[in-house]
Amino acid sequence: MFPEFIPPVVPNWINGDQRQALSAATFNKLSPHSGQRIYEVARSAREDVRQAIEAALAAQTAWAGLTPVQRGELLHGIAQLMRARRSDIAAVVAVETGMSSSAALAETDAAIAQGEFMAGEGRRLYGRTTTSAVPDKHAMTVRQPLGVAGLIVAANTPIANVAWKVFPALVCGNTVVLKAAEDAPASAWLFGTIAAAAGVPAGVLNIVQGRGDEAGAALVADPRIDVISFTGSTAVGRRIAAAAGERLTRCSLELGGKNPLVVCDDADLDSALEWALLAAFSNAGQRCAAASRIIIFASVYAAFRDRFVERSRVLSVGPGSDDDFGPVINEKQLNNMLAQINGARQRGAVVAAGGQRLSDEKHAGGFYMAPTVIENVSPHDEISTTELFGPITCLYRATDFAEALQMANDSPYGLTASIHTASVHRATEFARKVQAGVAVVNGGTHGSEPHMPFGGLKQSGNGWREPGTEAMDVYSNLKNIYINIDPGVV
Repeated sequence: MFPEFIPPVVPNWINGDQRQALSAATFNKLSPHSGQRIYEVARSAREDVRQAIEAALAAQTAWAGLTPVQRGELLHGIAQLMRARRSDIAAVVAVETGMSSSAALAETDAAIAQGEFMAGEGRRLYGRTTTSAVPDKHAMTVRQPLGVAGLIVAANTPIANVAWKVFPALVCGNTVVLKAAEDAPASAWLFGTIAAAAGVPAGVLNIVQGRGDEAGAALVADPRIDVISFTGSTAVGRRIAAAAGERLTRCSLELGGKNPLVVCDDADLDSALEWALLAAFSNAGQRCAAASRIIIFASVYAAFRDRFVERSRVLSVGPGSDDDFGPVINEKQLNNMLAQINGARQRGAVVAAGGQRLSDEKHAGGFYMAPTVIENVSPHDEISTTELFGPITCLYRATDFAEALQMANDSPYGLTASIHTASVHRATEFARKVQAGVAVVNGGTHGSEPHMPFGGLKQSGNGWREPGTEAMDVYSNLKNIYINIDPGVV
């Protein structure tokens, strides 16, 4: 059911007010289920972004002047209101992304958990005290805010992505300008509505709608932004890093993945099969942590492959909670996937399942991609090294553990990885040597928790970690303080 409280034109939140773009320009948000317009969105430009930044600058000193405990209590109020409006948030997420209602509720709960955890960091905004080599000298560090945080989020898990960035940025004492995902604008707008109702002062949280190459680029280019945090594609991340590097602005990038899931010859194949299906296809494969490379020992390849392909072919794709997954977020993304599959076919790849857009009566007009399994593809083929962000995975054959580990690491990405094995020795060695920010034993490549850091190596990020307490390092500066004591006047 469409949430009637979504306005016909989704606005910005600037300085505590809901505003349309100064130009009055809008763009359409299309339903992933039908391809039809469901509402319009404010198409903000540089001047709208400038107003949001100025509002954040004006509010930052007073916000930073609150104690971290006070800031945490306000953030806890946001989390409580999110819980009270849990069904409303989930309804918006489902409409915008095409997720089922149950999946949208699960994502909403994850965002609430993130808010509750980060609110608690107001009481744990740790520095440290230590000793000095100099007599009568005390040494300590404290955390201080950076200033204005420019946050840019992706649409795949929109409310969770907002929570990952906004809560730690605010608890550290920064004010925020959030560029909402253009494919999930109402999720961010509703978060702003809840934050205002929770008593967050005007100007502390500003939300700008718009396109990445317009509003997003203007936010990144503004020298008054003190820290940039971006979740999205590696290609866009490079451009943001270049712009931030020109003025030495701190920049946290959480980028793409091409994540390996290894199935060993001693694995519980039933368990490995279930986890591989979830990791490859849940949320229509729209996870940076999706298992898009499944590496299988040769001795069990045929048995695993046959069952995996069979199960993939009968997965239910559609809008209902009984379906296994829904559509991808937009038609551009869908067409890119189809082009990649066709290119791989021309280079000799075999499509064992799926490979096409679903266009029957149930799926007419929607952005539905069949669950797709590809074989006979080189580990260095374009489809093996490009994040597709959809329900597509490739199968690879490895002779033994050494080759499987080598194949797992032979990638431009290094976000997550998983191994299925009964051997504690293999599991330990894989977890130690796999080149990834997250290693999982006997599970999927996906799944994160609020108190754990997330991020990757190589083209999957630039070394920062969000969320977890490690997010405090992204959004605060450490200051050393030395106090010299004169014993003669004690």
